[in-house]
Amino acid sequence: MAEDLELLEQDEQELFEHLRIEVDKGQALLRIDKFLMNRVENASRNKIQNAIDAGSVLVNDNVIKSSYKVKPFDVISVVLPDPPRDTEVYPEDIPLDIVFEDDDVMVLNKVAGMVVHPGFNNYTGTLVNALTHHFNQLPTLPGNAGRPGLVHRIDKDTTGLLVIAKSEWAMTHLAKQFFDHSITRKYVALVWGDIEQDGTITGYIGRNLKDRRVMTMYDDPENGKWSVTHYKVLERLGYVTLIECQLETGRTHQIRTHLKSIGHPLFNDAPYGGDRILKGTVFNKYRQFVDNCFALLPRQALHAQVLGFVHPKTKQYLNFEAPLPEDFRLALEKWRAYSSSSTQEQD
Repeated sequence: MAEDLELLEQDEQELFEHLRIEVDKGQALLRIDKFLMNRVENASRNKIQNAIDAGSVLVNDNVIKSSYKVKPFDVISVVLPDPPRDTEVYPEDIPLDIVFEDDDVMVLNKVAGMVVHPGFNNYTGTLVNALTHHFNQLPTLPGNAGRPGLVHRIDKDTTGLLVIAKSEWAMTHLAKQFFDHSITRKYVALVWGDIEQDGTITGYIGRNLKDRRVMTMYDDPENGKWSVTHYKVLERLGYVTLIECQLETGRTHQIRTHLKSIGHPLFNDAPYGGDRILKGTVFNKYRQFVDNCFALLPRQALHAQVLGFVHPKTKQYLNFEAPLPEDFRLALEKWRAYSSSSTQEQD
């Protein structure tokens, strides 16, 4: 009996590592609760402090307090009594906007706010949870466990087209097209400022050393992955510009990072500084107008509008286009009206 109790106590004390962070050598001293807020998605400071108080946050395998200051080369672990669920996917009956479907592929129009695949703090409500409900079994790429059917992704608050592979054959052939950059991907974006001419942005994209939630451009290939975005002006609206971005590569936050790097962040893209008034007047009426636009479009103004690829079985080239979602369209109409009235006043 005593032996059984001892084993039970050992089982109850077993902890599983859910998150591991190796602190960069250039990290300045910073309270660990603030440090983790910049690296754990959807976690408030209160939740982080509660986890620290519960002994679920370790630094160099030691329990610490919220006042602990992170130093270069620290190893931070978030440990919990339940095993990680990164590769465990639960089916959920979530409606999907299906644009096209046959035995091999499905093209979806993703709504804003939907995470594509499960991950830390996002185990439910994702596109993969929905796909798992709709299909008995979907293929996965090697090293991509927990993401059935996915050959690419778009950000949580970006809307638009995604192609899903429904067979091993389709996944292999679609993945090859993405690798060869032969997939057509065009996005519509509303950006701050007046972009003077069409162009191409290139550079290496990697994690920001101070805030791991966002990406940054680097000159050194050791700090990131090569990226290419072509853009052209669709409509000039004074203090903002509607553009089309065509991806040649598909890095994390590529368009968002690229546009910020040239001084034209996406409208209302908070992590990249677009949720502030970056161009325009100082008048209260203008500030109220921009706030109203932010309220209509409470996310980055980015929509994956066009997706084209060669069907893996028929070899026919398929091209799909998704109309602007309502929130994007309404905000754009307000900017058009504002730009038109400003032009008339000047005339």
